[in-house]
Amino acid sequence: MPEFDLDSFKKTWQEQPVQQKYDNSEILQMLNRKSRNYVKYIFWISVAEFLFFSVLGIFYFYQGEEPNSFLKILERLGVQKTADVENNFDHAYMGIKILSLLITAYFVLKFYQNYRKIKIEENLKGLITRIIKFKKTVNAFILISIVLLLVFTSIFTAFIFYALNTQNIQPDDSDLTIVIVGIIISTILCVSLIWLYYRLVYGIIIRKLDKNLKQLKGIDSQEI
Repeated sequence: MPEFDLDSFKKTWQEQPVQQKYDNSEILQMLNRKSRNYVKYIFWISVAEFLFFSVLGIFYFYQGEEPNSFLKILERLGVQKTADVENNFDHAYMGIKILSLLITAYFVLKFYQNYRKIKIEENLKGLITRIIKFKKTVNAFILISIVLLLVFTSIFTAFIFYALNTQNIQPDDSDLTIVIVGIIISTILCVSLIWLYYRLVYGIIIRKLDKNLKQLKGIDSQEI
């Protein structure tokens, strides 16, 4: 009986050709399907956000809680709650709400269009391009959401000084400082929460999409 040589056995085993479980076309189909699903998840999340903020906006509009809270801040600074002040604020508030919903609706539409395009895409390079464009759209949505919050805060702050100037009111420095500091702190907190939310919800999906993108680029490099 020949002597068993473990080292020779290991070498022979390592030299055995490894058969691929899936070929590139099968892997491409799986990545295509996964990518479409990730895009679909973001689309439905954005739809849920749009519906949530729409219902919330309608609720606060009829309750009048947000406008009343802001008008109370003005009253604390000595601004009289006149019809002119209320009307101007209501118009600004309504304009901001409508603009916010329109922008969100626009991105919901863009996400849906991206999903539909990826769904029918068969070309590998085209699929890679779609995913890259989709990531840019998501990043733009996050950035614009933060910019909108900063713009809205700036408008409300400007409205405070407008109301003070219109009624020739010189508020106490301490009261004005408290209001301004409160606005700055609440803005920083809101921006941080928005960033954290998008990093957790959208970030998880985008990271998975990134893995697909790397695999797709790997397949593309093999085909060149």
